[in-house]
Amino acid sequence: MSVKFVRKAVKNDAAAIMNIIQRAKRLLADEKIPQWQNGYPDLEVVEDDISKGYTYVLIVADKIAGVATLLQEEDPNYHKIYSGEWSHKSDKKNYVSIHRIAIDSQYSGEHLADFFFSNLCTIAYLLGFRQVRIDTHVLNKRMQHIIAKTGFEYAGVVYMHDDPEDRRNAYQLFLAD
Repeated sequence: MSVKFVRKAVKNDAAAIMNIIQRAKRLLADEKIPQWQNGYPDLEVVEDDISKGYTYVLIVADKIAGVATLLQEEDPNYHKIYSGEWSHKSDKKNYVSIHRIAIDSQYSGEHLADFFFSNLCTIAYLLGFRQVRIDTHVLNKRMQHIIAKTGFEYAGVVYMHDDPEDRRNAYQLFLAD
């Protein structure tokens, strides 16, 4: 069994992260999911996330196998929610959101997403957050399955940058003290 762990990304990880994101973009395109098909996320976004200390990488056998951003500030896309609402079991503004998450396709079938999500929730907890939010495109059934399996509850619909063509299902999870 190979060693698996999560660590904070560093600047030198950017190329490996972009390779994973490019493969994820191709997979989404092959499945006719328009998410990530307009150039986003690009190297500039990845480098900015890393410089802010928001990016984490999943390491399997000394290789980067996955990437995720733990956004530790309010997400403007979450200000308006439709066909539902954010639950407010805790401070509604004190949340972390998972974005730009991808597992390298060469690890398909290894259930690394479960391990990664568990570790991301642990990191969020250690950072002092008790609420985790995430969204995914309405057509991204694979990610919706992973999100639900992890224990997130559906909250409603959000639109990226108020664009009615970029509809996302939004979810939240509360971490108990």
